Amino acid sequence: MYKVGITGGIGSGKSTVTRMLEGMGVAVYLSDDRAKELMARDGSLREKLIARFGEDTYVDGELNRRYLSERVFSNSEELAALNAIVHPAVMDDFDAWAEKQESPYVVIESAILFEAGLDGRVDCVVSVLAPRELRIERAMARDGVAREDVERRIANQMSDDERTNRSKYAIVNIILEDLEEDVEQLHRRLVYDSKPHNHTVDE
Repeated sequence: MYKVGITGGIGSGKSTVTRMLEGMGVAVYLSDDRAKELMARDGSLREKLIARFGEDTYVDGELNRRYLSERVFSNSEELAALNAIVHPAVMDDFDAWAEKQESPYVVIESAILFEAGLDGRVDCVVSVLAPRELRIERAMARDGVAREDVERRIANQMSDDERTNRSKYAIVNIILEDLEEDVEQLHRRLVYDSKPHNHTVDE
């Protein structure tokens, strides 16, 4: 199965692109949502998290999100430890899920695809880009947060230039009508890429 990673910074609109592809019949795996499910329900993952972060990681059998967030927030070492436990479990789950799908290719959406090293587990990466000011406005409206909060999150994320350099395709999300056309074109390219091609070399 041909695997496509879709990523982008906060407010870029990667979820919008992913939903459009899903509307075209592409199977989509939302890594953030699935990670939360696995952390809540996967027994071996639970054991690893408790071993690393302590008994307070779960309360009455439920993941203690507040406690875990406070442990890893602004502590890069703790965050790296959390990611080292969770990301391999997510990618194994994604691989197993992908094999059961019947669309021409599958998509995994992840905000930290490169940072987590997940780009090595997919065949192609698509980055969704948008101007910085537009991203700030979108994130403020969507999350109901202050401008400073969004700017801080952007500062902690990979730059669009670096994302573009490490991606096979980049798609710019400014005007919705233009985006729809661009996503349709992207879909056609990805369907083509997903098929085996016999290359002949001219003598």
